[in-house]
Formats: sequence, structure tokens, C-alpha cells
Amino acid sequence: MKIAVAGTGYVGLVTGVCLAENGHNVTCVDIDYKKVALMNAGISPIYEPGLEELLAKNIDRLNFTTDYKEAYKNADVIFIGVGTPEKQDGSANLSYVFGVAEQIAESIERDCIVVIKSTVPIGTNDKIEDMIKSRLIHDVKVHVASNPEFLAQGTAVRDTLHASRIVIGVEEPSAGEILKKVYQDFDAPIVVTNRKSAEMIKYASNDFLALKISFINEIANLCEIIGADIEDVAHGMGYDSRIGNRFLNAGIGYGGSCFPKDTKALHWLANFHDNELKTVKAAIDVNENQKLKLIKKSRKYFDSFNGLSVAVLGLTFKPGTDDLREAPTLVNIPIMLEDGANIKAWDPVGVENFKKQYSNEITYCNTIEETIKDADVCFIFTEWDEVKDFNLSKYTELMKSPIILDGRNCYDLTSAKKAHIIYDSIGRETVNNYEVALV
Repeated sequence: MKIAVAGTGYVGLVTGVCLAENGHNVTCVDIDYKKVALMNAGISPIYEPGLEELLAKNIDRLNFTTDYKEAYKNADVIFIGVGTPEKQDGSANLSYVFGVAEQIAESIERDCIVVIKSTVPIGTNDKIEDMIKSRLIHDVKVHVASNPEFLAQGTAVRDTLHASRIVIGVEEPSAGEILKKVYQDFDAPIVVTNRKSAEMIKYASNDFLALKISFINEIANLCEIIGADIEDVAHGMGYDSRIGNRFLNAGIGYGGSCFPKDTKALHWLANFHDNELKTVKAAIDVNENQKLKLIKKSRKYFDSFNGLSVAVLGLTFKPGTDDLREAPTLVNIPIMLEDGANIKAWDPVGVENFKKQYSNEITYCNTIEETIKDADVCFIFTEWDEVKDFNLSKYTELMKSPIILDGRNCYDLTSAKKAHIIYDSIGRETVNNYEVALV
């Protein structure tokens, strides 16, 4: 089947490459000439495990171009996978989606299905169909379908090829049958519903996971007060099949391109219809406060960061990606810098992106050892394997004062108690095996 994909970010590029892997001829459209040249050479412009290898493997079935008219005019199916960033008021910015829809209307020369892969508010598919049909240049039939993605950065290729489900929202049964054929070689059950239900499935799924994360973080905060251990609590909860054990890792909040944006967008949409989602609003509030958890913990040890050497391990919002969107570091590091901290930071893949925002204010290091050397305190913001596998004795050996504030619970307490350190994590007892004169 001849397929076009608008956008080559996480959603668009992963979708296009995975469709090619399953035998389709795919043309991906982007406005950036440099990105297009890279991709046509088999090089992925984004960091995502396994993506570049799959891109190179299927390069004969993939084409990348800036010529949207040529890409769209004879396509059987056109996927829209462009961004829907958050506006100041929390609503979704749909300008990129509508811009592509307008281009499609002006370009298509045959009957086709336009598939909205981007995360859009409920009812957007209806608006897009109306827009396209009102602006068609040629006498063709167009069906618009909702096909939300459920990939996670760091596991996006696997999540697409072996999805938990493929959701297809259509108003015409014939469009649903065609999309079933598109996905017939994918290893996933297919759910067919109407468009608004498909749009809501995406938001409800993401917001529920965000709720789960915020809930366990609130329980973790209470565990610290009453002397319970959040990891034992989560372990015990996880055996209940009604709850499950995923998304029960306490920490300093969720980030990335989906949960923060989608919780705010659904909350905004509900308010727009005079129907506040109190649980979603609570999840948003809890998450914003949780991002500052380590800063608050640090006040037990230092009144100020002024003149302190601060080590930061991990810059991205999660391991397995170079994405910084809504990363806790973007909230915490400005506070430290304003307070006079001298920051050294390490991340295996996120440094170049972080340099775009903080090029000279931070010293970037190539190793964890270099980062923590002579540091007064160490903050762990991302649970990279390199951090989890790091020998705790090195903190004592290399740091000026081995105070470790861990926002991702990278180390078990048994190991921490054997080390000559102060180890303060989330929802667990504080280990203090190091006598230090607090500033």
C-alpha cells in the first residue's frame, strides 16, 4: 500500500519506519531539508533505540521529502503525525495539524484515507474532515480516521511493532477495513470504534497513567513521614491484578512529550465544557510539586547553594531518550544556578540538547566520576543504567561530602547502608552513614 506520513518526529518517523518494516512503501514529509537529507542517508535525526537500524534496513521502501504535494497526491493512506504542543492556557496547539490538513486538501488527486496519529482533543477529527472536504481541489472522496499512538520514548519501535492494541476510530466501515489491512502484519489486537471514542481512549489512557504516577508519589511522600518504605508498599500493591505493578515507581514526577501535555489538555477541555476533572487536576498539581522534591530535601543539608559544587546525574526526563521536554532538571537547575551553585552535569545522550538552553552556565562531563569529583552534593534526576550500576563507594572516594539526593531510587537501601554516605531518596528512610558539618 502506498502510504504518506506528515512529520518525522517521534510519532511520525517511528510510524513510517515501522510501516515500511511491515512491507508498505512509505514517503515521509518534513519541512527541514537537513533532516530529510539525513534520513535519506539512513540516519535518524532523533535518538531512539533501534530506530536507526530499522530505518537503514528498510531504506528501499522509505522516501523522505519536503515536497508534500508529490507525497500526498497519489497516496492510499496519509498519516498525520505532527506535534500538538501545549499552549499557555494548557490547551493543545493544533496549528500544525490543521496546516497539514490544508496541504492534503490542495494536493490529493485520488480517493484516500487521512489518519490522525497526532494526539488531538476530542472532536478534532470531525473538524479536520470538514476542513479537508471544504478545500478539496480535485473531485475525490476522503475519509478521516483517528489512530492514536501509544508509544513510549525509549521503547517506541517495540511499542509500535508489538503494540498493546491498535485503536482505529472511523465513521465509515469501509475506512476501518482498509486500515485493518494496513496493520494486518502488526502483532497487536485491533479495536475499531467511532472517532471521538478513539480520541478519548488516547487521552483517558495517558491521563490514567499520570494519575497512577502522581498517586504513588503522594503515597511515597507520606511513607517518608510515617516510616513506611514505598518500594515495599508498591511491591505489595503490584500483586493485585486490578492494580498491576507498572507505573508504581516513586520519584520526582513524570515528564516528556505526552503526560504533562495530555493531562493539561484534557483538563482544559473539560473546563471548557464546564466539567472539571478533579482527579486529573490533582495529578497535575502533585506532579508540579514533586519535581521540586529534591530541592526541598537539600535544605536539610544546605541553607543555600551559593558557592557549592553540585553534581547532576541525568538531564533527560527518562532513560533511553535525549528528550528534555518537561524534564525535572529544567525546573531544578535554574533554581540552583540562581542560588549560586557551580554545576557539573552528566548524561549519556542528553547533553547536546541541554547545551541549547544552558551552554556556558554548566560544566558538562563525560563520566560520572568526573561529575562527582569534589562535589558537595549530588542530585540524581534520571535513572540511567550507568547510574544504577555505579559503585557507591566511589561517592565517598571522590566527593567532598558524599550527600546523594536520589530522585529515582536508583540504589537499594541495603547497599546504601554499607557505604560511607548520606543517601536521601523518595519514600524511603534516609541513610546517614557520614558525619558532615552542615552548612
